[in-house]
Amino acid sequence: MIVKDIIKLLDDKYPFCYAEDYDNVGLIIGEEQSKVNGIIVCLDAIECVVDEAIEKNCNVIVSFHPIIFEGLKKIQNSNYVEKAVNKCIKNNISIVSVHTAMDNSIDGVNKIICDRLKLNETKILIPKKGTIKKLTTYVPEGNLEDLKAKLYISGAGTIGNYDECSFSVKGIGTFKGNSKSNPVIEKKGIQTKIEEVKVTFTFPAHKEQEILQTLKINHPYNEYSYEIISTENINRDIGLGMVGKLSKSMNENEFISYTKDKMNTKFIRHSELTGRNIKTVAVLGGSGSFAINNAISTNADVYVTSDLKYHDFFKANKKILLTDIGHYESEQYTKNAIHTYLTEKITNFAIVLAETNSNPVKYS
Repeated sequence: MIVKDIIKLLDDKYPFCYAEDYDNVGLIIGEEQSKVNGIIVCLDAIECVVDEAIEKNCNVIVSFHPIIFEGLKKIQNSNYVEKAVNKCIKNNISIVSVHTAMDNSIDGVNKIICDRLKLNETKILIPKKGTIKKLTTYVPEGNLEDLKAKLYISGAGTIGNYDECSFSVKGIGTFKGNSKSNPVIEKKGIQTKIEEVKVTFTFPAHKEQEILQTLKINHPYNEYSYEIISTENINRDIGLGMVGKLSKSMNENEFISYTKDKMNTKFIRHSELTGRNIKTVAVLGGSGSFAINNAISTNADVYVTSDLKYHDFFKANKKILLTDIGHYESEQYTKNAIHTYLTEKITNFAIVLAETNSNPVKYS
């Protein structure tokens, strides 16, 4: 197994193309062709985690957070980023990160929080736009069904909980090959008219390259026409945050205690109590102040997130209970989910779950 195989597995589960524009996901340090000796999974690939990787003979670190967010001008061990990067380079250790690709996954960070809080009827809080595309191509009627079947296998024709979806219109296609052409039908230099079918599929954006490769291999024409359009349709299976319901409502103090227990934290900062019971819960792991209004718009009784500033708590305005459980605390179980997934996919050697607590925030 090489590093490229690890990248492919993670991209299959948490497509990197859905990461936020500001983010840095995928291979952060290392070479795709490097052989994998061992894998360690962590939240933050800081220096002490790199030390743990060296101790446990792991030359690939799979981290939730990328160690490099911004460009590095120098590597002089002057800060925690440079120290980790320098030690990885010296010890031939690769780092692969998932971050907001996992944030935007329906099985990612926020689903983990929902599962720990035992929420039902969960759905994405902020569905992501621009992740649904449309393919149109033109094919002789006799080749239609075979081409559709191949494209379906590669991911074309998927809409939410439905697959093998397409729309077809019959028409007349015309073409004339030049002297360098090699037409499948008729001869070069002669205008040809043929009954064709215009067929259209929607598909998730991360499947584009696989679908285009399938089209190239299976379309009967050596020069074929197609169009891909990005739609503004909302993808309800991809996006930030989630909202769900408790099976039984509880008062606010009960919910705060419940959250402390389920999320393994001793401290929760929160806004003024509203006096209402908690039934509908919005969550967003990591920094979530930007989504306060989104949580309020869903009529959630409480919003579970982190990194709220002083003035953010005023936005509650007794419409919602805002709770800040801590950045690390909200994302601490991501490494367990990644570890479980990779363990299921890679059976020829053990995947190590990092023991290092990388939380930079201490409580007294």
